[in-house]
Amino acid sequence: MSPTLRVSVIGGGGNVGAAIAFSLVVMQAPVEILLVDVSEKLAEGQALDIRDAAHLSPAQCRVGKFEEVGSSDVIVITAGARQNPGEPRSNLIDRNYVILKSIIDQIQPIKSSAVILMVTNPVDILTSIAQKLSGLPKSQVIGSGTFLDSGRLRNYLSRKLNMSSSSIHANMLGEHGDTQFVGWSIATIAGAPLLQYPAMKDVDLDEIEKTIANQAYDIIEAKGSTYFGVGYHVATLTRCILQDNRKVFPICNYVEKYGTYLSFPAVLGSDGATPVDLNLSKEEMSKLETCANNTKAICDKY
Repeated sequence: MSPTLRVSVIGGGGNVGAAIAFSLVVMQAPVEILLVDVSEKLAEGQALDIRDAAHLSPAQCRVGKFEEVGSSDVIVITAGARQNPGEPRSNLIDRNYVILKSIIDQIQPIKSSAVILMVTNPVDILTSIAQKLSGLPKSQVIGSGTFLDSGRLRNYLSRKLNMSSSSIHANMLGEHGDTQFVGWSIATIAGAPLLQYPAMKDVDLDEIEKTIANQAYDIIEAKGSTYFGVGYHVATLTRCILQDNRKVFPICNYVEKYGTYLSFPAVLGSDGATPVDLNLSKEEMSKLETCANNTKAICDKY
């Protein structure tokens, strides 16, 4: 990976943006990180703090301006209205549409090979809007989707099964929102069906789904916002794009079959995301279709 690669984090003065930038530094990614924010003073403070750590890393971090963003290899957008305790992510659409349009207008022109990575909620809806506003190919505008939710699921299962979460292959699907669900039918441990594992017998699967879907609300209630978990997950996606790793992640990407953006496993590389085929159960396919119809209905209004 060339050290001349550039990542711009819009909303870099905030906790999520700073957590993403710091995670990239800790990952030892040889990349220039620009923190861009309407509050340049806040971004300056974050950049100076992160720079104190960056001397131990090949990464560089500084404050950037909106007009510099368009030349970036990866553009991470975290800016937006904050989700209040108990507030559904869907309530944020109109407030964040205005903010997103202003951002996209300010960073034009965007180089044709850039990948936009949306983090702002509701991420599935705003990823679709960002694609329309930016004019980039659908494959090059993606969102963090249910990658973090899937991490929460694997952590939950790892504690229950007493094994490393990296050995558990299970994902949250559909949307990064209240209707997300687990693809239980294709979840595995060492290639064997997860649900056949003895410790999963008589487990309330619906309760697990609800627990994972609501975990962010618990964090927001306790400390105001989430940032460490999402920061490291988004930095992992960013590094995958920069290195063209071609790994599969459950992220928000355009699924042609449904004609909309969904949180769905996709191969991720320097050219963006390509969804993979999944052999889901009929019930899970129905849930996925419901998510797709709901998302598409909202996206078509913008």
